[in-house]
Amino acid sequence: MSKAYTNGEITIKWQPKLCQHAGVCVKTLPKVYHPKDSPWLIIENATTDELKAQIPMCPTGALSFYENQKYE
Repeated sequence: MSKAYTNGEITIKWQPKLCQHAGVCVKTLPKVYHPKDSPWLIIENATTDELKAQIPMCPTGALSFYENQKYE
């Protein structure tokens, strides 16, 4: 089971079964990731560009993202 978090521009997908708690996310964006809290990911605490740069650093692929479509 995965969880999704969105800021309207992107959606972050977290797959807990893949997560090995390496801590790269917390070290890179500590204002976003709070593993002891619920929700543990506060997507609004970083820009979309910061998130897009950090997510590929996840060593297990537990974090991924996709860009949301814009409807105008």
